[in-house]
Amino acid sequence: MTDFAGWDMPLRYGSERDEHTAVRTKAGLFDLSHMGEITVTGPQAAALLDFALVGNIGGVKPGRARYTMICRADGGILDDLIVYRLAETEYMVVANASNAQVVLDALAERSAGFDAEVRDDRDAYALIAVQGPESPGILKSLTDADLDGLKYYAGLPGTVAGVPALIARTGYTGEDGFELFVKPEHAVELWQALTKAGEGAGLVPCGLSCRDTLRLEAGMPLYGHELSTSLTPFDAGLGRVVKFEKEGDFVGREALREAAARAEQNPPRVLVGLVAEGRRVPRAGYAVVSGGEVIGEVTSGAPSPTLGKPIAMAYVDAVHAAPGTPGVAVDIRGSHEPYEVVALPFYKRQK
Repeated sequence: MTDFAGWDMPLRYGSERDEHTAVRTKAGLFDLSHMGEITVTGPQAAALLDFALVGNIGGVKPGRARYTMICRADGGILDDLIVYRLAETEYMVVANASNAQVVLDALAERSAGFDAEVRDDRDAYALIAVQGPESPGILKSLTDADLDGLKYYAGLPGTVAGVPALIARTGYTGEDGFELFVKPEHAVELWQALTKAGEGAGLVPCGLSCRDTLRLEAGMPLYGHELSTSLTPFDAGLGRVVKFEKEGDFVGREALREAAARAEQNPPRVLVGLVAEGRRVPRAGYAVVSGGEVIGEVTSGAPSPTLGKPIAMAYVDAVHAAPGTPGVAVDIRGSHEPYEVVALPFYKRQK
């Protein structure tokens, strides 16, 4: 167990490699109740979210979800989010645990003048995820909800093992899977029902460690590593989430327009994948070097169970960002270990 944003969280239940492999080949079960749920309701809920966030949230249809970000006025990223439109005038914003209070405070502050309510629902939900190729079959055995018709980044209300849930086809592993938002008092029975239903399908409980290696292989950013207030979405290579074409003003619009123009004129450091030629594992903060010069910095690094080699994500100078760029190394405690520059993600599931 470890402390994570004030929560007691399991790092691993057994072997993190076995847990990782189970999610890639069969299925894994995660307790994600630390995530921060914030409900936004009211006639102007969509208008508030369009003003407060960088995405076009009013354009999300009921039952669908969108990946987006909340930025400061200077364009710095406060957090990356998933926003679910539950009904015409009801949204659920899901923030990272460590940023949930910051996001809640920012939304409350930005709601001034809008006919909308921002509600802290962190204690109203437990969140359990089942991820991996066997997850649809496991879940189907416990629900009559139309899982086949449930698209990626969509959610629908239903019951799972008799428990009322919002069933969302989202996740942070690079695999197909589902995230189940339920009342906290139903979490234990749902966990036990999923465990029992997955017995024959290779389902195992999974901790934070394999969640990190899974998202790293899938090239998914982690706040505090690939994303921070010192970076705009354009610096992070995620400018696509900023929707300048939406109606009305939004927080950070001007700063982000300038960041977009800067990125075109003078490309910022680019987020790339690095694959080790040797066995030494790079860690966040290690320098990326070429020809004796520092050309970037590792943001996340770990052994990849799927590739069988250490991998990393790193921001590097644009001239060194092309896959196969020669002469790139990571400074690991004074030793320049050779690494291959590759395009992200490292791993893509077979559809």
